[in-house]
Amino acid sequence: MHPASRSLIDRWIYAAKVDSWPKLLVPTILGQALGVAAAGRVDPRAFVLGLCFTICQLLFVVFLNDWGDRRVDRIKRQMFPEGCSPKTIPDAILPGSAVLTAGVVAGLAGLGVALYAELSLARAGATWSALALMAIFLAYTFWPLRLNYRGGGEWLEGLGVGLVLPWFHLFLQSGESGLVRELWLLPGFCLLALASAVASGLSDEQSDRRGGKRTYASEYGNRAARALVERLGLAAALVWAVTVRVSGVVPAPVGALVVIVVLVNWRRLRKLSPEATTNAFDAQRAYKRVLHQAQWRSATLIAVILIALTILGWRR
Repeated sequence: MHPASRSLIDRWIYAAKVDSWPKLLVPTILGQALGVAAAGRVDPRAFVLGLCFTICQLLFVVFLNDWGDRRVDRIKRQMFPEGCSPKTIPDAILPGSAVLTAGVVAGLAGLGVALYAELSLARAGATWSALALMAIFLAYTFWPLRLNYRGGGEWLEGLGVGLVLPWFHLFLQSGESGLVRELWLLPGFCLLALASAVASGLSDEQSDRRGGKRTYASEYGNRAARALVERLGLAAALVWAVTVRVSGVVPAPVGALVVIVVLVNWRRLRKLSPEATTNAFDAQRAYKRVLHQAQWRSATLIAVILIALTILGWRR
């Protein structure tokens, strides 16, 4: 059944793109775990408020991105009517005005959650930090910067998802806003977030080029984008191997296991790479799925072990 023929609730669920939520939920959990390690305890309120904020942020990003990219999405549907999934606004699943309103409401709700967290948890500056996170997305899609149309959108996404978002959640959980040793675990994750951002442009290479979006794939082509993704994945494993050891935040065997998770999936990524060519949408989906497994599984593993070790009283 076409999404536009479903019930109103199902259409909104489709528009919310729940399958993509780990993109922000994983850095949220990682940041919270780093905060737990930094504080030496778990604050359940900070965890719940952080999760609520991220859900609001997800809806803010998803809905406003659909509204901001509606012209390019329409071009892609015209170019590949059978090759890509229906788009929320071009396929009349929901009206553009409703999607825009929902995105704005979600953003305001996120700021409300951040303000409540600032007051109830004594986290001075949490609201401004939340506003800065939202500004990163606005710079990605909207005037005056529109970096995803002018070049540099992937680098902004990698920075926001890989560094700023988990740092914000570390602050919510622990109250630490400065340089703490737990931040050593973020550079490797940031490289994987950047790889994911570059890979997300593979399926839109030709439609983005025609629509005027300057992504890495649309500027340099499919092969160059895949090469960059794979180099970033390998670099992430190497960086994590060093920073886990230097920081001492988790035991060395845990760090080794995390690196193994990344390298195993990197090897699978390399095997899938020759098939993930321009407009090979199914192969590209498989390629991105393996990349996400490298990113999400390694980060989740660190998060779970950090929280468990802190609860058990392990400190170094």
